[in-house]
Amino acid sequence: MNNIPENFVWGVSTSSYQIEGSVETDGRGKTIWDTFCENPKNIIDQSSGAVACDHYQRYPEDILLIKDLGAKAYRFSTAWSRVQPEGFGKVNKAGIDFYKRLVDSLLENNIEPWLCLNHWDLPQGLENLGGWRSRDTAFRFAEYAEIIGKNLGDLVPNFITHNEPNVVALLGHGWGWHAPGMQSADAVMAVTHHLNLAHGLAVSRLRNTVPEAKLGTVITMQPVIDWENDPDGSARLDALSNRAFTDPALLGTYPDLISEEISDFVQEDDLRTIHQPLDFFGLNHYTTVRARSSQDTALGVKIIQPPLEIPQTVKGWEINPEMLYQQLLELKNRYGNLPIYITENGCAAPDKLDSAGRVSDPDRVAYFRDYLLAASRAIKGGVNLKGYFAWSLMDNFEWADGYTQRFGIVYVDFPTQKRIPKDSFYFLKKIFQNKT
Repeated sequence: MNNIPENFVWGVSTSSYQIEGSVETDGRGKTIWDTFCENPKNIIDQSSGAVACDHYQRYPEDILLIKDLGAKAYRFSTAWSRVQPEGFGKVNKAGIDFYKRLVDSLLENNIEPWLCLNHWDLPQGLENLGGWRSRDTAFRFAEYAEIIGKNLGDLVPNFITHNEPNVVALLGHGWGWHAPGMQSADAVMAVTHHLNLAHGLAVSRLRNTVPEAKLGTVITMQPVIDWENDPDGSARLDALSNRAFTDPALLGTYPDLISEEISDFVQEDDLRTIHQPLDFFGLNHYTTVRARSSQDTALGVKIIQPPLEIPQTVKGWEINPEMLYQQLLELKNRYGNLPIYITENGCAAPDKLDSAGRVSDPDRVAYFRDYLLAASRAIKGGVNLKGYFAWSLMDNFEWADGYTQRFGIVYVDFPTQKRIPKDSFYFLKKIFQNKT
């Protein structure tokens, strides 16, 4: 990893609903994930984020873990429903105060805050009014961004509008695997455009509110491979998942393949609002995907599992670090060489506590090593890669998988909430502290 520059940002990422818990504490409002978890069919182990990692109460302990790791940055998300319980109207001071305490503690420990405004947990109050299918939600999001900017902008140097809005659109409104559990192509198009519009409106508000802050967005990009077996399905999935958010934000256009489908939701000057200069682009990358056309899905395409002989994680995600290298080069060539941060990268592994109270996770260590080597090659190839955030700091509520999948570098014993650093924690610690 000799190509990593000295000023490279090493960090870890989490999200509010996955770790905070305390869902009925201090005036927090209900979210679409609270509602989604009420149906036992939606979550594999019938669990929820009601307690999760109890981070709302235990954040000082978690910040000390970040400090011990040697991470200089922490990417977290604010829960909109803690700030505005319904997603609009009165500001909840207790919610703002919690995030001020969190940020103050990060700064006291020399950890740079990276604040994400939206990591999927839309307030249920807005969902009752149409959620992201409603154009009005984009304007409510801009108001929320301004509230956060006014209250935390003097402390937070980096703001992210959305985390993986493409997942919200596709998994939440197309395939129905995530909240709010819809299966509608029209909903996907409406949600895609309104999330993009919300990004642009929020960037404008934040530029005015916190002019010194660095602003960006985070998109998950999983390269589509195996094109030769279904070029039409591959092209459609690539447009819906990898282009529908990057192209508008970075080029000011929608991919040709979906431009007609989405046109009903696009109003004059929308794309100009969406396409604004950004200070950085956040890339979440885990795997590659294989697509097949399917009339059994609302979107006309489905993702298929890789062949059994292909290396893959316990979750069934293909391990292919070469495609991270290719993805970074493609971002450079397609969108210009803007600063890029890998804002999520990691894998699920079959973690167990041994008799000595240790968690050995060699699969995760190998994954991090190989993907970091691929990132280092990309830097050598001219990619303007500025930082890397591991996913995730600790095991957490893993959406529709509940607590059946562990992505953390810190093991969480959920009945006791005890935190136990895994071998991967110590592997990254050496890298983050430049001791390897």
